[in-house]
Amino acid sequence: MSQHAASVGTRARLLAAAREEFAAHGMGGARVDRIAEQAGANKERIYGYFGSKEKLFAAVVAEALAEHAALLGPPTGDPAEYAGRIYDLHQQNPHMLRLMMWEALHYGTGTLPAEEQRTARYRDMITELSATPDTPTDPRAAHTFLALLGIAVLPAAFPQLTRLILGPAADTPTTRGHVVELARRMTTGAPVSGETSRLAGEHSDGADDLIR
Repeated sequence: MSQHAASVGTRARLLAAAREEFAAHGMGGARVDRIAEQAGANKERIYGYFGSKEKLFAAVVAEALAEHAALLGPPTGDPAEYAGRIYDLHQQNPHMLRLMMWEALHYGTGTLPAEEQRTARYRDMITELSATPDTPTDPRAAHTFLALLGIAVLPAAFPQLTRLILGPAADTPTTRGHVVELARRMTTGAPVSGETSRLAGEHSDGADDLIR
């Protein structure tokens, strides 16, 4: 194995070990010695590759976000079905949500690593879901998109809350169906399966009209 290949392999192992460590313990509780041990590397390699524990965390989040986006696919078609895909992905990949929650706790309202790029990505997603060739993005689309994320992500983020509220109905197929149906109501104004509309479509300005 070449020196370059070995270096790439070490870096990949460090990122994989760090993802497990950060997902379990967050920025404050994660330990670089545990990450290095799990990766089978000297912990000095962490500083050599990434510079600091915080930069390693940023690299882990960036890698996880890229994988998440690739698995989710482009935000095209029916926004309600897209919400269902978001729901499925977070149910199948709980590490992503854990990393996001640890990131929120660590940075609070401060600036995130790569914040401009991430903001632009969400803006593009909203545009792809809400606009048509002849229709500009509805100014309320960002709020509706945030609400879609909320209903799709909350069951995986707080499984205990989902169980306490829904009881036996908390099983994944039932809950997923309600997520998709509510998303369809929010984006079309009518709970008709298969009906599509641009995000935050033809509604009045009233809050009730955005969800019924």
